[in-house]
Amino acid sequence: VPSEKILRAGKILRNAILSRAPHMIRDRKYHLKTYRFQDKYLFYRFLDDEQEDAPLPSEEEKQESQEELQDTLLLLSQIGPDAHMRMILRKHPSERTADDLEIIYEELLHIKALSHLSTTVKRELAGVLIFESHAKAGTVLFNQGEEGTSWYIILKGSVNVVIYGKGVVCTLHEGDDFGKLALVNDAPRAASIVLREDNCHFLRVDKEDFNRILRDVEANTVRLKEHGQDVLVLEKSLSSCRTSVQGASSSHYKYKVMSGTPEKILEHLLEMMRLDSQFTESDSALDDFVLMHCVFIPNSQLCPALQGTEQEKLDYTLNNKRRVIRLVMQWAAVHGEHLQEDDNLVAFLQEIVMAVSNDAKAIPAIRDQVTELERIIFPLSQHKVLLRHFTIGEEKLQKRQPIKSYDEILFKVYCSDHTYTTIRVPIAATVREVIDAVADKLGSTEDLLLVHLTSAGEKVIFKPNDVSVFSTLSINGRLFVCRSDQLDSLTPLPEQEGPYSGSLASFELMSSKDVAYHMTSYDWELFHCVHELELIYHTFGRQNVKKTTVNLDLFLRRFNEIQLWVISEICMCSQLIDHWCCFHIHSTSVGVLLCLTFSCLSSNKFKKFYSEFENLMDPSRNHRAYRLTVAKLEPPIIPFMPLLIKDMTFTHEGNKTFIDNLVNFEKMRMIANTVKIVRYCRSQPFNPVSPLASKSHPEVQSYVRQLNVIDNQRTLTQLSHGLEPRRS
Repeated sequence: VPSEKILRAGKILRNAILSRAPHMIRDRKYHLKTYRFQDKYLFYRFLDDEQEDAPLPSEEEKQESQEELQDTLLLLSQIGPDAHMRMILRKHPSERTADDLEIIYEELLHIKALSHLSTTVKRELAGVLIFESHAKAGTVLFNQGEEGTSWYIILKGSVNVVIYGKGVVCTLHEGDDFGKLALVNDAPRAASIVLREDNCHFLRVDKEDFNRILRDVEANTVRLKEHGQDVLVLEKSLSSCRTSVQGASSSHYKYKVMSGTPEKILEHLLEMMRLDSQFTESDSALDDFVLMHCVFIPNSQLCPALQGTEQEKLDYTLNNKRRVIRLVMQWAAVHGEHLQEDDNLVAFLQEIVMAVSNDAKAIPAIRDQVTELERIIFPLSQHKVLLRHFTIGEEKLQKRQPIKSYDEILFKVYCSDHTYTTIRVPIAATVREVIDAVADKLGSTEDLLLVHLTSAGEKVIFKPNDVSVFSTLSINGRLFVCRSDQLDSLTPLPEQEGPYSGSLASFELMSSKDVAYHMTSYDWELFHCVHELELIYHTFGRQNVKKTTVNLDLFLRRFNEIQLWVISEICMCSQLIDHWCCFHIHSTSVGVLLCLTFSCLSSNKFKKFYSEFENLMDPSRNHRAYRLTVAKLEPPIIPFMPLLIKDMTFTHEGNKTFIDNLVNFEKMRMIANTVKIVRYCRSQPFNPVSPLASKSHPEVQSYVRQLNVIDNQRTLTQLSHGLEPRRS
């Protein structure tokens, strides 16, 4: 039954159409079943038109519809995707189109209960899932002891799991599943399932379809064994193609790596590489391997695996060398300057170049690859940059460059009496190395702790093996070193409190377009510095892979910095609210948006204006509104990076990295696909139209790159209550 809100929205839309373009509902009285209101290939009808004598809207209703139309369209655009999904799921599986199946598959990617399933299984499920809904809390889906006939996934709402004699043992929520155990074991239901709230939606897989998918998966699984143990697991699928001569359709099988030992996966991918073509999407598995190999095969093992043996047949050796050269070029293209971080790896790659150059004299087939290989490999040499608190040199307005792990940094480390010493260490230095550098400067032989002290006085003690801690500090956080008995006496520096007055005088002289332009340009620079591998290091834990994620840390830190900047300025100077509104119109910064939605900082006259932006960042259904919007955009795009990291963490935590001592390559593929979203976002250069040069141009550029903020939540709350006291 439609809600009052939906009925009202339908009435407003109907009145608006009848007022502006009545021909769109030309059949509203007599020909409803034949024509109906049509939009592309979807048909709609209004409940009011079910009546034979449905009245036309009055002038007053026309005026109302005009005033409420924008909000109505916004509401319908929000609920439209869900309604469309339900409409597709209500179709009989045999009636679903390829587009329908793709929409369902995209939805399944973000359901927690399905995170461990392979891409193939998710696509199979898209073809058999059935939508089921129940209106009332207390409805019993099935009882303990009954035969298991279906597996359920909660799309909306929650249910209680009830066991006789124990009562409610747990509650399941959106994204959880239940009922699968009875199907797998062919056993009675182990518990009863009762709706906990009204209007619950489920995806249902019936037993017959469930068992068929399991049979298909096993039937299409190919296992290669050595000494009785699986070493490579492939998924076989039918691939149709057309012969170029007769044009007749022929079929062959393609094999996708699901799991295996690192060496066997590499061997298989090299064998399957096509030498008669450029690197294409058909080699995407090799691209995934190159991107993700740091997780399961370090460089020290990969290099020997690529060298192979010398006793192979000449024809095999030639093709294998060509394949290895192709892989090395792809490896260098993906990893870029990160290859410079390992001296042994650089030496190996240069050795490869020399070997290929020598072979090219005798083997013309690889001669054309030598030049390209030299172009990629020989520039790999370390050029250290000295940073001052992540500002390169004294020139703060120059374009941001990626920070490498071997770059060095000058950093202040404070003592308990607020004196400090400046150390010079590599960006990727461990905490132990930082403490040693400080102790050497201070001439101390005591056991020292390295502590992150926030502006609110909170303390985090770093572990000795933590790496690259400089970029993990909060906005106004500082590094302190002390003995364990001095820990309680550490207090924040006065400078950590942040500014005491707002930037009204400076801000009033700046154009909101100028600020938006320079802020977006700087955000793009920070985003462009983030290497794809940093996302992988962040997901699997940089401590585990012994790598730094400094560029990613600084990009994520910028998001927090912008939020705190807006809140700080408004709390210190409420007159700036109009400037933020104008600025957000030009920049659509997510950080600014999230700040302006706080009720304590937003007046009523702006709430309606921002409702559209608020709805864009609605977190429900796994940020579906944002995802659908971004999917329509063309690069360059600065993505909402926390959401991408959430997706990668979701995949990582929901899937084992190793299954029966074999690399779970399907997991690697899923994470690589998320990383490639970043690659797509940067696939086009960012060349915005610069605003006309003005006297304040350098000042604006400098201002947005060095924001002064208050990051103490207690201080911000006090300032906020000063602007708008708590209601009793």
